Amino acid sequence: MAVETSTLSASAQGVRATWVSLGVLAVTALAQLAIVMLSGSVALLADTIHNFADALTAIPLLIAFRLGRRSPNRRFPYGYHRAEDLAGVAIVLMILGSAVAAAIEAVAHLARPHTIGHAWLVLVAGVVGFAGNEAVAEYRIRVGRRIGSAALVADGLHARTDGLTSLGVVVSALAALAGLQRVDAAVGLVITGVIVWTLIEAARQVLHRILDGVEEPTIALIEESAASVPGVEHVTEARARWVGHRLLAELSIDVDGALSVGSGHDIAERVREELLREVPRLAGATVHVDPHAHDPH
Repeated sequence: MAVETSTLSASAQGVRATWVSLGVLAVTALAQLAIVMLSGSVALLADTIHNFADALTAIPLLIAFRLGRRSPNRRFPYGYHRAEDLAGVAIVLMILGSAVAAAIEAVAHLARPHTIGHAWLVLVAGVVGFAGNEAVAEYRIRVGRRIGSAALVADGLHARTDGLTSLGVVVSALAALAGLQRVDAAVGLVITGVIVWTLIEAARQVLHRILDGVEEPTIALIEESAASVPGVEHVTEARARWVGHRLLAELSIDVDGALSVGSGHDIAERVREELLREVPRLAGATVHVDPHAHDPH
């Protein structure tokens, strides 16, 4: 019950972080869009597209967190937590779409440069974009790491990169004030490159989770925690995987073959309790008991 309560609390934190991020980024992107219509800045347009895409990534995350709070049933006996991994895929696809849109606009305006209007407003929009994205990034990453959500952390890294691209908009505005026309489109291309880099990093994290990848220190901690329980002679076949932001573990332990079934079961329960206490974000553990045959030699 305590583990289930912790899981529900983590999902609630994820939902709250997603809603707050959506609100902040939506306001930021709308303010930038108004200045794009006045100035015609390609760099700011690329940044605005990226910010809108970042705000929209909240939608699959919200759906995933809501589904993850549903109880398991006979059709989905493990629950709906995998929806969070699918949300990560959707986020990667949205980042890809924003990269393509920004690249098309930047190339078109590089071939036909034009003068940016209201350059001071563009500069202010860049500063606002950086501040809004960095605040959202810090919040998403902090909550994502606390609850173990790779999708939310990836979304936070996405927002942090958006903040850096907003600084590119500031460079573009300063160049416009200096009378350099092609710099705006060139900065738009640079921003596109940063978006692609973000795409690669986010895709690596999401793919790692989809392939049931975990960090090696996590497996080592599971083995050490289980081996520390009195009565455990060996720990074998320790495995773990993420299902959404829930970490699940499976392992086998060897106990004295002369023990009764009940005694072996009690040791397994103590191992499970130790794992849930010592391994961060562990939501469940399956412990298999094997009799240890002592070699007379």
